[in-house]
Amino acid sequence: MIASLTGSFLHKSPTRVVVDVQGVGYEVFISLHTYSAIQPLEKGTLFTFLKVSEDAFSLFGFAEEAEKEIFLKLIGVSGVGAATARMMLSHLKPAELVAAIAGGQVKQLEAVKGIGKKTAERIVLELRDKMGGIAPANPSAQPAGNTMQADALEALVALGIARPMAEQAIRKALLVVPPDAAVEAIIKQALKSL
Repeated sequence: MIASLTGSFLHKSPTRVVVDVQGVGYEVFISLHTYSAIQPLEKGTLFTFLKVSEDAFSLFGFAEEAEKEIFLKLIGVSGVGAATARMMLSHLKPAELVAAIAGGQVKQLEAVKGIGKKTAERIVLELRDKMGGIAPANPSAQPAGNTMQADALEALVALGIARPMAEQAIRKALLVVPPDAAVEAIIKQALKSL
């Protein structure tokens, strides 16, 4: 099991990062929360989870251990896979997700693309009592750059949204968010319009 990676961030996007660890590049799938945390950094540590399936080995990375812990609890719920858990951590910050689950806020969980009422209820039922010990940080780091629209599009497509729908959602989001909005804000607004 690969528990963490420390190295240089060779490539960063809202959905994945390539971490160079002593000459070996690891492709790591990340949430928007983690992207926001590492976007200004050239190197750092990601806490990781290796998902092994019949056709692939997928490495998921998290900026903080609490986010990894939430991810592991989410994928332990029947009907919630790694992609759905990553989508949840992209839609809501870890602290917001913990509060929503602990508070039984099914409607807030349903707002996440791919989460229906039954899945949201199951998540609350199975995890409500298990969220007490998790205390995620609430960093205010905001990504910057002039390719925010492209980054947002890449993130939505990587989350499984068809490119034409993602492009339309981003166009709608850009009409709503302020001109200096972070890529995370653009993606969240785009997800709301889907």
